[in-house]
Amino acid sequence: MENAEEARRGLLDRVRTLTGRGRRALIGITGCPGAGKSTAAAWLARSIDPEARRAVRVPMDGFHLADAELRRLDRLGRKGAVDTFDGRGYLQLLRRAAAERDANVYAPEFDRRLEQPVAGSIPIPPEAELVVTEGNYLLDPEEPWPLVRGALTEVWYCDLDDETRLARLAERHRAFGKSRERTRAWIEAVDEPNARRIRKYRDLADLVFDFGALGIGA
Repeated sequence: MENAEEARRGLLDRVRTLTGRGRRALIGITGCPGAGKSTAAAWLARSIDPEARRAVRVPMDGFHLADAELRRLDRLGRKGAVDTFDGRGYLQLLRRAAAERDANVYAPEFDRRLEQPVAGSIPIPPEAELVVTEGNYLLDPEEPWPLVRGALTEVWYCDLDDETRLARLAERHRAFGKSRERTRAWIEAVDEPNARRIRKYRDLADLVFDFGALGIGA
């Protein structure tokens, strides 16, 4: 527990060096599917301000293309791959979040019950000093992702051993209605090719941390 507390304190101390005195920091958390990005991002924002005024979590998943568009593009069967997101829309949201401080900036959220993005779900208020966003491709070299990286103050890589990560990933798929067979096939055909792509750019992160060491749950 002591080591976990030290690991958590280290991340929070780093955030505090990036915020304050009127500055707004945008921290991106990337990592392989199932590594704990969303949990870590939610914990980080909540730890700074549980009221979501000074710190707000904005998931990249809100920029999934809608299923109708993925079907039209023949990409629905690999939803989650790099070309199934509106990367440029995400970039514009991050730029607005960095620059606009006189009114709420609204971000979309991804509703896992619907498996669809929902616009205007997350307000970033003027007093927010920290925006925490998480997504798979924050360090990817394909356009527009280098511009996304440039819009962020720092990018952190959330790491987790593969055995635990894959177990968490399978549990998540089954929780949202996939059968065991469908879960296994999806992980092999979609999630793990994405994971291999994401892992290639791990060393470009400003910080690498072990999700398991934080002790913040599933």
